[in-house]
Amino acid sequence: MISRAIVTGGAGFIGSHLVGRLVDEGSEVLVIDDLSSGKLERLVDARATGAVNFHQMDIRADELNDVVGHFRPEVVFHQAAQIDLRKSVVEPALDASINVVGTVNVLQAAAQAGAERFIFASSGGATFGDVDIFPTPETVPRVPESPYGVAKKVADDYMGYYSRAFDLDFMSLGYSNVYGPAQDPHGEAGVVAIFTKKLLANEVPTIFGDGTARRDYVYVSDVADACIRAAARGGNRYLNIATGIETSVNELLRMLLAETGVDIEPVYAEAKPGDLDRSVLDVGAAKEHLGWEPWTTLEDGLAATVDYFRTHDI
Repeated sequence: MISRAIVTGGAGFIGSHLVGRLVDEGSEVLVIDDLSSGKLERLVDARATGAVNFHQMDIRADELNDVVGHFRPEVVFHQAAQIDLRKSVVEPALDASINVVGTVNVLQAAAQAGAERFIFASSGGATFGDVDIFPTPETVPRVPESPYGVAKKVADDYMGYYSRAFDLDFMSLGYSNVYGPAQDPHGEAGVVAIFTKKLLANEVPTIFGDGTARRDYVYVSDVADACIRAAARGGNRYLNIATGIETSVNELLRMLLAETGVDIEPVYAEAKPGDLDRSVLDVGAAKEHLGWEPWTTLEDGLAATVDYFRTHDI
């Protein structure tokens, strides 16, 4: 069990699920989040246990060293990031400031505080870029095609340096398309949340491109489970966290139409620059190294997500 853990971006979609899992396992947690996209209401249940502390702070702040050092975590889960791939293309310096400089700041604070392990939220699709091997294993060269992907890939080299220089063990987890309850349909760019919100409001969803683009959708609770297992195992390496199953955008919408009971035809718009036509990741290494699997089927995950959106106004 992890006694003390820090979760940067812990008020975000994935981060808040991870905080809940840590609390359930008896950990004391410090959440660091600037609330630029995170929401404190996601942490209400976890904070009610008394095991969660919250500090509003930008991960680039000089004061981060003092905050992390005072808490002295065993493990730092670094989930905070600028997550908009398209924004990274328009504002690459801002993306690098948050996703490179911010990550180095968190690494430095973790090392100086004597943390044993650093678990990093990377990106499978964005760091690999356009590949021709599917499902894509970790052995395929990662050639990112966006500043966001470059920043996530560069972070692995920084983690390697801190491992060698400070004996800070790390795990870099390359998520595929994460979805599930509490994802923001307005600001976190998750197509499942966006479609679900629109369908339940009887609004017409928009598909960018012809809908044949294929993605690998992994349920958020399974991602949190992978983070916990990575913290227990370590290993100074990158691993794909995905399902190995691809679903087209058209098929995803059909599944959500059936789950919501709504009959609405989508509208199609021009594909957005930078979007990959196909992304599906091989998860064999995560199964072997972590004993992890994507336990939740897409059907069950979508049902849970739709049920959440039916009862929560976000």
